Amino acid sequence: MEKEKQQNKRYGLVGKEIEYSFSRSYFAEKFKKENITNCSYENFDLQTIDEIKAVLKSKNLGGLNVTIPYKEAILPYIDQLSEDAKIIGAVNTVKLLENGKTEGHNTDAFGFKQALGLKWNNHATRALILGTGGASKAIEYVLGEMEIETLFVSRNPKEGQIHYNDINQDLMNSHLLIINCTPLGTHPAVDQAPAIPFDLIHDKHFLFDLIYNPEVSLFLNEGLKRGATIQNGYFMLEQQAEKSWNIWNNMND
Repeated sequence: MEKEKQQNKRYGLVGKEIEYSFSRSYFAEKFKKENITNCSYENFDLQTIDEIKAVLKSKNLGGLNVTIPYKEAILPYIDQLSEDAKIIGAVNTVKLLENGKTEGHNTDAFGFKQALGLKWNNHATRALILGTGGASKAIEYVLGEMEIETLFVSRNPKEGQIHYNDINQDLMNSHLLIINCTPLGTHPAVDQAPAIPFDLIHDKHFLFDLIYNPEVSLFLNEGLKRGATIQNGYFMLEQQAEKSWNIWNNMND
């Protein structure tokens, strides 16, 4: 019965300049490995979010993932939101309902929680979140559930946020978990990193980078050189992708 549900379905990733993304190759490999036939996964590279209206009318559309820069911008085009997506205020998974409506979910939160648990050892009670895009909201949500206090760092800080220039020794010593939610350092611009004072990192820090290509970004490498625990975003992406698949196909975890 599940096989029938999966027949002739098109899935895809919505974003901008997303040729680099892992999602298409990940799902192609999944379909091959699990012998899932008559399913495809493609990139929908949109210049503006308004183009999503045409994508949502695509024939045999089974579901969508959403990435930079549309995780928040897509919200007005979604008919209803899951509870977590409502709280987070960002969507990275769109489900097409039988009545023709769309339902937005956030599987970034699930993916991050699963990934952080691989190496987490109660490293910190406070965290710096670098960047303020859609992914950062899912990170804040998970850390809030874990009772870890968060502080956003931005090049254009709003109220309650700080600028990179405001990071000092006291902040670094009190915020031992640092998560990079910016795209800085992604291939091919591997010589970039968020402008934090890397010389203040030590072996009590945990650096998590949502970037997965390269495997060790400049951000992570700077932490590694100073004895910090490091982790990239690949496992998080795998977990959120599998969670998306389960949502699209009404499968229980």
